[in-house]
This record gives sequence, C-alpha cells and structure tokens, in this order.
Amino acid sequence: MSAPRRPADPSGLERYYVLTGGRSGPGGPAATLDVATLVVSRAAPSPGMQHEHEEILRRCREPLSVAELGAHLDLPFNILAVLLSDLLQAGSVEARDPIPAHDAGRGPDLALLEEVLSGLERL
Repeated sequence: MSAPRRPADPSGLERYYVLTGGRSGPGGPAATLDVATLVVSRAAPSPGMQHEHEEILRRCREPLSVAELGAHLDLPFNILAVLLSDLLQAGSVEARDPIPAHDAGRGPDLALLEEVLSGLERL
C-alpha cells in the first residue's frame, strides 16, 4: 500500500514553479532589474491575465520599487523578476533606474526623500 499523498502547499516551491512556468530567472530587459528599480504600469489589467500580473499592474499605477512590490506580493526577488520580465516584454510596465545622486557633496535630494516618506506612509 502506498503512502497517502500530501496536499500541495500553495505557498511553497510548487506555487513558484507554476507562477513562472518553470523559469528560474528573468530574460531580456528584466535581467538588469535590482531591488531599487522603479516599476510603473503602462497598461491596465486585461481579462484572463495571471492574477500576479494583474496585481503588479494595479499596484504600479505610480512608480514602486521592486523591493516594495515584492513585499506587497510576498514574492521572492527572482520570482518577481520573472513576472516583471513577462510584463516588460509585453510593454505593460516600464522599469526605471532610481534617481541617481549627481552631487554627493550637496546632501540628499529633498524631493526624493519626501517621495520615499510618502511611499512609506502609504504602507
């Protein structure tokens, strides 16, 4: 007699495998993503779209960092990067590098700090 099958854990590795279609890393333009990259939606969710893709598009109506997005969706970076790769290739999102500090000696950019504070308050 065989051992009883355990139910699949929807929050485990099987879920990640299904979400990414078995892919282990992003390709194309998403290969350069990092946790500070800002993501902004360029399209609305469409019917029949994968739930996580819909959530990314909804949450990124205003620029959101990959790190913040991963925290909201409770997804590891590499899984999120694969999902973002799909959306980047479809033209549904845009990825931007964070605003660089041009003059390190003049102090932090006040506008950038206010945006960060605003984003943290929305959490």
